[in-house]
Amino acid sequence: MLENNLTMNTEFYLLGFQSSQLSRVFLFCLLLMVYCGTICGNLLIIALVSTSKNLHTPMYFFISQLSISDILLTTDIVPNMLHVLLNNGGTITFIGCIIQFYFFCVSETLQCLLLAVMSYDRYVAICNPLRYASVMTWSHCSKMAIICWLVGFTIILSDNISVSMLEFCGPQTIDHFFCDLVPLLAISCSDTFIVELEMYLLSFPVAIIPSIIIITSYANIVSTILRIPSSTGRQKAFSTCSSHLTVVSLFYCTLFSVYVFPTRGQTLTISKILSLLYTVFTPFINPIIYSLRNKDIKRALKETIWKYYFSNFP
Repeated sequence: MLENNLTMNTEFYLLGFQSSQLSRVFLFCLLLMVYCGTICGNLLIIALVSTSKNLHTPMYFFISQLSISDILLTTDIVPNMLHVLLNNGGTITFIGCIIQFYFFCVSETLQCLLLAVMSYDRYVAICNPLRYASVMTWSHCSKMAIICWLVGFTIILSDNISVSMLEFCGPQTIDHFFCDLVPLLAISCSDTFIVELEMYLLSFPVAIIPSIIIITSYANIVSTILRIPSSTGRQKAFSTCSSHLTVVSLFYCTLFSVYVFPTRGQTLTISKILSLLYTVFTPFINPIIYSLRNKDIKRALKETIWKYYFSNFP
């Protein structure tokens, strides 16, 4: 009981990026701009999808859900990371660390599930276009989104509880910029076998199964597109899923390189940089990819600007 109380009162020290003050100030300014851009870009996507009738389709509905997930992820990680950067390190309470780790896991789980659902949406649209309206109904889409959110918030609870039960009796220094699983296990003096086993088992419904759905969907999509006789038809079909495929590639390449297939001899600096990619830069890039490579969103943005202009400056 005393050991658990000691753990609950523990404060962790996040090292962040140990470098010169000039480098840290530069990184602080860069990440602050990226964070502001992420929030503004994703809020813009959510607002456009909510207000523009042309974007009231299943694909854009799921894009808006992904934007909400991106905001959740960056808001969980970046503000505290900026504080750590400015002070060349910073403390976080045990409770704060567990809460940060929980919402990090929730947002990553949501990303995996939503990307799988979006790939299924593209599969139905391209491979079974005549059945698309009957399969991807608003009722069906709403249920899939609710399931993604419920699974995201509940499936990770068991592992999060197990992490919170670990004892930390040694140096409370985490060589990272946020409370991630691997650094937490590294400083624990408890047996971490159960936590590692739970994480391994959870990787199947959270990462492996969605990956299989995405790969299967795109294998069928590519096969269908190659059977289209005209080059114009092939290009049009591929353009409808190219943005999603780019986002999937960015997300899974960085995620798998850190957690599933880490490079042998991977340094802590490389691990931090890879973590930055999927926690900070991927949520920033997502709305850019969906807006710059999407005519519907560009059109909706222009219409919104014109409406605002004429309503305020007649």
